[in-house]
Parts: sequence; structure tokens; C-alpha cells
Amino acid sequence: MNEKDKVYSKELVGKTVVSKSGKKFGEVGDMIFEVGSGELIHIVLKAPTSYIDKLELEKTKDNEILIPFSAVIASGDYIVVAEEDII
Repeated sequence: MNEKDKVYSKELVGKTVVSKSGKKFGEVGDMIFEVGSGELIHIVLKAPTSYIDKLELEKTKDNEILIPFSAVIASGDYIVVAEEDII
């Protein structure tokens, strides 16, 4: 990975999270990292849409919705997730 391929976490916060089919999930509120490796584990969703209520997603102890980072398939203007990888 060269320098131009790096994405900094502060660039992701506030971006809209959508599914491949265009369903809006909410926005990136925060991220959860593995301390030892620095690997990104989860995106914490803020301003979740009503569509998210239909999905039984993992939540934090504070009832914040988590999206596994492994489900992210693209990031640009939006964070695109593979819905089949999170349910």
C-alpha cells in the first residue's frame, strides 16, 4: 500500500453508509480498532435510518449500532457495505 492509498479515519467520520443496492444506513460516527494491530473492526453508526431497525445488527453496551468493517466494499463519497455480510 503506498501513501496515496491510505485512508485516515478522520476522513471517514461523517460519511454516509449505504448498501450496494443504495439503502441508506446512517453515518459513520466513530470506529473501533484492535489496539494491538490497529486493524479496523467496526464502524459505529450515528443517525441510523429506520431501515436499520429491520436488521438485527450488533450493538455496543450503549445501544450504538455496529457495522463490521469486513463488510465494507468501497469508500469514497459514501461508505458502501455488502448487506449480506452484516446480517
